[in-house]
Amino acid sequence: MSLSDRIAAAQRARSPREGDAAPGQPTPPTTAAPVATAPPAPAAPAATPHAATPPVAATHNASASSSVTSPGTGTAALTKLTASRATASTGRDAFAEVKRVVHAQLVEALGPKLYDAHITQSELEQQVHVALQNALADADQPMSSVDRARVSQEIADDILGYGPLEPLLRSGDLSEVMVNSFDSIYVEENGKLVKTDAQFADEAHLRRTIDKIVSKIGRRVDETSPMVDARLPDGSRVNAIIPPLALDGSKLTIRKFSEDPLTVEDLINFGSLSRAAAELLAACVKGRLNILVSGGTGAGKTTTLNVLSSFIPHDERIVTIEDAAELRLHQDHVLRLESRPPNIEGKGAVTIRDLVKNSLRMRPDRIVVGEIRDAAALDMLQAMNTGHDGSISTLHANTPRDALARLETMVLMAGMDLPVRAIREQVASAVDLIIQQTRLKDGTRRITAITEIVGMEGDIVTTQDVFMFDYHAGTDENGKFLGDLKSMGLRPRFLDRLSDHGVKVDPTIFATSGGLR
Repeated sequence: MSLSDRIAAAQRARSPREGDAAPGQPTPPTTAAPVATAPPAPAAPAATPHAATPPVAATHNASASSSVTSPGTGTAALTKLTASRATASTGRDAFAEVKRVVHAQLVEALGPKLYDAHITQSELEQQVHVALQNALADADQPMSSVDRARVSQEIADDILGYGPLEPLLRSGDLSEVMVNSFDSIYVEENGKLVKTDAQFADEAHLRRTIDKIVSKIGRRVDETSPMVDARLPDGSRVNAIIPPLALDGSKLTIRKFSEDPLTVEDLINFGSLSRAAAELLAACVKGRLNILVSGGTGAGKTTTLNVLSSFIPHDERIVTIEDAAELRLHQDHVLRLESRPPNIEGKGAVTIRDLVKNSLRMRPDRIVVGEIRDAAALDMLQAMNTGHDGSISTLHANTPRDALARLETMVLMAGMDLPVRAIREQVASAVDLIIQQTRLKDGTRRITAITEIVGMEGDIVTTQDVFMFDYHAGTDENGKFLGDLKSMGLRPRFLDRLSDHGVKVDPTIFATSGGLR
């Protein structure tokens, strides 16, 4: 049976026909079989004459949920899903049936090649596109050139990429993609959450996409391991969680990172950082101060960490340690380390703390840790206090003072039973500067505080704010904050240390310009 015959048969099976049994009556034995049980497609498009093509309107009854159904999908589940979404899908995709059948044929014809390690990605893409054009021509479905291009791209995205996520991942304007369910996908655009029209065919389609993402880096996600962190080849961070932990279906979150990391000039132009503050931070990195970047989830800590790392001189040996490799350092002498989760037996895990300990044996000039979130804080503090000045890391906290408290808590997680005063002395001695990163209500990400760790007074770690964000400037008619990062008029005590390293700082950057009260 040719491809067009199969499409016509599937469409007739989905449309009410004269003589069909009324509701509640026995079904005649000649009722068409469900779509998922259609005869398998031949390995190559048939050359026989096509049957008459049904009217285009008939294709509007095709359920969009079947557009990417692969061979082997349960008949009962597919029939139930098709019935439940038939009304919603009417008119949404007139070529759903064409996409479903062509997709199934391509998977059957190219199946072995899709997993052939000897075929390069470009060769595979070329073979898929050739087979796709042949299959669409065989479908003999009336299509405009625009529709044909769209259908071709959607099928290719599903076979070669991540289906409906591909257009979102290709967009340079989006920073995050959030899949709440197979039919609910949000994105973050310019700091705001926006719901998109993109959706998966069904839960099984979403699960297949998640499996495709995590399998490429040797991870897995199933009922025994229902959540996973992974990353895409472009460095984007991926988190997936599936039932039974996700009660309403699988969830997928992708945080995108630009192929060209933002520079300090970009942050200044975006208003995230003032030029005076940027000059100070560059001097602090070159002068080998130990720096923590504090902030909430999605506040821009990794971006700021990338910018700070760009100030490290090119003749220094840098070791980066991360859960998922996100940093993009352009220096020549960079050693990148990445932690590893346990295997299916719960063994083989390599933690951030393990890597921090190991990095001390690698003769680093600088240690850059993507994020401290556990007992690794103790090892990081010890590294900062034992000749590895100039180290940089991030942690989750809402204010610089909260960052100190959280650092103290994480050190206690090491189980060393250290006195609180001893921990605070270690923190005050090791950390020189805390940079507070905040995502404001208008969606922008700003550095809102640059705080110096001064020392100890009694049992308290003392600090002084060098720069603070001016919230009193208010907002414009669109709700965008008008404030900037302003000097508090205080001369940091670490300027003498910077001078000892040959780093000079223009004292005029600490002059107050008003605005803060």
